[in-house]
Parts: sequence; C-alpha cells; structure tokens
Amino acid sequence: MKILVTGSNGQLGSELRLYSGDFPQHNFFFTDIEELDICDKKAVYDFVALNNIELIINCAAYNAVDKAETDSTAAFELNAVAVEALCHAAKANNSFVVHISTDFVFDGQKKTPYTETDTPGPLSIYAASKFKGEEIVLNSKIPSYIIRTSWLYSSFGNNFVKTIMRLAKEKPELRVVNDQIGSPSYARDLAEAILNMISYYTLPEKPELYHYSNEGEISWFDFAKNIVEFSALNTRVLPISALEFNAAAKRPAYSVMDKKKIKDSFGLTIPYWEDSLKKCIELLK
Repeated sequence: MKILVTGSNGQLGSELRLYSGDFPQHNFFFTDIEELDICDKKAVYDFVALNNIELIINCAAYNAVDKAETDSTAAFELNAVAVEALCHAAKANNSFVVHISTDFVFDGQKKTPYTETDTPGPLSIYAASKFKGEEIVLNSKIPSYIIRTSWLYSSFGNNFVKTIMRLAKEKPELRVVNDQIGSPSYARDLAEAILNMISYYTLPEKPELYHYSNEGEISWFDFAKNIVEFSALNTRVLPISALEFNAAAKRPAYSVMDKKKIKDSFGLTIPYWEDSLKKCIELLK
C-alpha cells in the first residue's frame, strides 16, 4: 500500500518511521507540518490524490493538554478540523484511515477498565477536541481504525518519561500526582501493533474502535518512581494529589482501558509497562 503518515516528527510518527523498514511491501510518505498542513483541506485532498494514497495513519495532534484550556481554537483545528480534511480526502480516494485518539475522552468515574462501548465524557478542552475527532471519523463511515491510547512516551519527542529523567538529574525531590490511575503506552509497541494490524488482516468496511496501551495499571507517582529507579537516579519522588498539583486541565482519575477487543481481533501480545519502560530508558541513558 501507499501509506501517508501525518505528524511523522512526533513520538508515534517517529517510531513508525523506524519500523517502516520492516515492511518493504509498503510505500510510506512521512509528513509533518513542513510537508503537509493537514488543516488545509485542499492541500490534503491534492496530496492524497496525487500520490494515490491508500492508507492514512493520522499521528498528528494538538496534545498540550493544559495549554488547550486557553487555546481551544488551535486544539479543535488540529484534533477535529484536520481530521475532517483527512476523512474527506480518504473518502474521495477510497482510502483507509487509522486515527489515534486518547483515554482522556473518558471522565474517569469507573473503577474497572473502560471498554470501547463505554460512553465518553471529556473533562477538558483537549479531551473534547479529541472526542470530536473520533466522532468525525465514525460519522464519515469510511473504512477506519480509531485507536485510543494512553500516557504515550518514547525515546523521541517530549513526554513524561523524558521530563522525569531530566528533572531527576536537576532536583533532589519531585512531587507527582498519585490519585490518577492509567496505563503507560510505549509508542514503539503501538507502532509495531499498527503496522501488523494493517499488513496482516483484511481492512474493515466501516469504522472500528480499539483500545491500546501496555499491560498493567499505575499512578503517575508510581510511574515516576519507576522511571527514576530504572534510570539509576537518586531523586526522591513524593506523592501529591491532583488537587494540590492544580493543573489547568482536569484529568480523569481512572482511565485504564480494556484491550480485549484489539488482542482478540489481531492476535496481539501486548508487553507489560515495566518491560517496555526499561527498554525505552536504556535508549535514553
């Protein structure tokens, strides 16, 4: 297939670029804002048509969660309007779409893992913009996978793991929220899963929603403690509440996602978060 990857300089896009060499049967077009402005509907339509794109993997996103509270126009532009442009081009060219979404679409009130049939309840501007993007893909009725992931990190880009490692080298003590529970996702694992999903199985005729993260669940505090420990650093990590942290955007208190559907549908074996975190940290040391 001829595959367009948007947001290719980000965490997931960079991991897809790294793994693409293992899939020589596909012809990849890696783009970011410099090569293709996906908010420009005509530019997207022309690019997809000119290059006969058969699959679009949309890794582009506005993901500055707190900044989105005062920058809602930009958040919805990239997380919703651009998604509409991609779906329009895909429909016109009979292309398939893989769209990446987030666990933040849920309100965090459940005490058991969220399934694909649970009703979203976004708590922030960022979450609302990502949920709007999901609705656009679902309503387009084009063949597509919407993959919700959570707490994404990588050796590429900016993320929680790299921030904690940097701060742990600079400060004797870190305070991290301990009352928000979720599952970290190593972008390299997700990239491998996506490429296997699109290469091995017949594509669906309509949108299908899936959840993907590494196995296990943990608080941000315990995640930070493990990052420091696996990095062989000595900084103390202390727990604080989300109320004390006082972030601009509200996050779900519990956003662990059930991954049974994606594992059963594609025969995926998903690594546990500890194992993947150790692999990423080894690359960052």
